[in-house]
Amino acid sequence: MNAGNATLAELATAGGSLAGDNPPTAPVGMGPRRIRHLGMAPSVHPDAYVALTAVLSGQVSVGAGSCIMHGAVLAAEGGPVQVGAGCVIMENAVLRGTVRHPLVMGDRVLAGPHAQLTGCTIADEVFIAASAMVLNGAHLGRAASVAAGAVVHLGAIVAPEARIPVGWVAVGDPARIYPPGEAEAIQAALAETGWSFLPFIFGLDDAGGRREQLRAALSATPRPWPATTSRTRSSRRTSL
Repeated sequence: MNAGNATLAELATAGGSLAGDNPPTAPVGMGPRRIRHLGMAPSVHPDAYVALTAVLSGQVSVGAGSCIMHGAVLAAEGGPVQVGAGCVIMENAVLRGTVRHPLVMGDRVLAGPHAQLTGCTIADEVFIAASAMVLNGAHLGRAASVAAGAVVHLGAIVAPEARIPVGWVAVGDPARIYPPGEAEAIQAALAETGWSFLPFIFGLDDAGGRREQLRAALSATPRPWPATTSRTRSSRRTSL
């Protein structure tokens, strides 16, 4: 076991002392935010740990021995967020599941601080470093790693044990990687896949103008409140 895997193993097995929602010294009445959203409530294994300042919203499940650290947000926006066993989701990481793209994470995965994962599939023993991004439809094979600030783009299929270097961008199936600053090459690679952002994310007709697509995307985004007029919403904000 290398040093990185050893660190992950130590963190992932910390559930013995961190079991339950709150540490023994937590003030009475405090706890992580578990929000019922779109009719679904989060589910956390009794042997998992969720920090006091984490937020779990909607159809979120957290497996045995996993640790959800301070400031992390797990949001099921129409599609589930599934975190396996022995995972560590570090501070301020954001995990989102969508209608078209659920987020499914295997066992013993580490997502670093400020990592952003949306609608992707993560196999076992994957390492995702600080501020890395894994976008909708992407798939990371077993024991793959994504270094700090790297991006795994829409629908990219990363092979098991593959390494995405610091700041590089993975595109395509199978994924090819591009160094920072090669925006034209990255755009060309995305064009080869035939994917356009709003149609891929929201299933919109690519024939429409960008303005119409954006309006349709906003209309399709699940809301935590019932549909109301803008005037009513404005009044509600004022009264809070």
